[in-house]
Amino acid sequence: MSDRLLTTIAIAGLDHHTASLRDLEGFRFPDEEEFIRMARTRYKGVLLLQTCNRVEVLVQGDPDDLARFMQSLGRNTFTIHHGLGALRHLLSLAAGIDSMIVGEDQILGQLRKALLSSTGCGGNSQTIDICINTAIHFGVMVRQKTMINRGSVSIGSAAVKLAEDLLGTLKKRHILIVGTGEMGRLVTKALREKDLTAIYVTNRTYERAVELADEIGGKAVTFKDLYPFIMLSDVVISCTAAPHPVIHQKELTQTMQGRMWPLDTKPKPLIIIDIAQPRDTDDTIREIPGVHLFTIDDLRSISEENLLARQNEAENIRELIEMELDTFIQRINRVAANDTIAVLHTWAESIRIRERDKAINRLGTGDPKTIQIIDDLTRVLTNKILADATMAVRVSAERCDLETAGMIVSAITKGEKICFQKHD
Repeated sequence: MSDRLLTTIAIAGLDHHTASLRDLEGFRFPDEEEFIRMARTRYKGVLLLQTCNRVEVLVQGDPDDLARFMQSLGRNTFTIHHGLGALRHLLSLAAGIDSMIVGEDQILGQLRKALLSSTGCGGNSQTIDICINTAIHFGVMVRQKTMINRGSVSIGSAAVKLAEDLLGTLKKRHILIVGTGEMGRLVTKALREKDLTAIYVTNRTYERAVELADEIGGKAVTFKDLYPFIMLSDVVISCTAAPHPVIHQKELTQTMQGRMWPLDTKPKPLIIIDIAQPRDTDDTIREIPGVHLFTIDDLRSISEENLLARQNEAENIRELIEMELDTFIQRINRVAANDTIAVLHTWAESIRIRERDKAINRLGTGDPKTIQIIDDLTRVLTNKILADATMAVRVSAERCDLETAGMIVSAITKGEKICFQKHD
């Protein structure tokens, strides 16, 4: 097989490099568990990674078939990575150099979460597990060896920086955070250093709002009081996990009327930064006088500044990626030898059981302790005898040579000769 890989691996994805936020919203799979279970009937392993800036489908399977599968689900625009390209893409992703905010650490947690979800839905395989865990370990290593995340920003802190740039300063301002998940915590973490008058935190589950507000010295707000506290705020940063908008045009229009003094001709400006995926707001709220809506697409300028500052580190990491690929390939190829090794061990186990039973019959004893000792002895001897052969098969697989691995097993189980090809 090309790329020195014995297992077919493919990724179909869409991300911030080529797609708008609206395109990403349309590409997402709203029911992740259903998607994984459906894909698992077609592939040996599958993983779905969905973040604010990307949707990636990783499968243990053929890239052309993956493209057809995605198209059958109404996803017609995507990028396919396969073989060595897929491994390189995973390492880049985990290292943070493919993120909109270069060097951000959030991707590592997102990869772990995707792997747990795949496992929970029965979509994981040994190959998928190796792919994700290798990528995560690499991502941790490059952050220790380089300065790619030195002073880095997350999407949450980029939203805070945008608000600060728009207002000039956040000093003495009132900010409302809608959502207390991972993104909400990143936002509040970035706000801690600002000299704010008030931070309000709201969530559909009030107890979670209280918990986060207590951590940062803010004020928890019940979700039914969302609009009254929008009226009080200079900036609203919304980052819920809701599958539908939570800030609506009709209610917000009424709220903006409350931001006007009797002699004012227009309401006090309100900045709303929506970093949720899918969106927490409709584009129609842009039409409301005084409302200034910004989305993840508007954070791209911060991303470009971030990329420029870390360009040298990104180049160093690309060199580390190329160095890591050989080890990555070996790990995956070792797994590809499992079927061949299983033939060897199945053959040996049948002989072990037959000879064990003969020995027990010759002893003429039904003593359980004696039987257990004989069973343990034959099992240990069999495993030790096969250890070198098993290692030889795995080493052959690591070198992308399953033919030699198969010949080793056939020589042992069938007495066939091993015929090595002569090289000039």
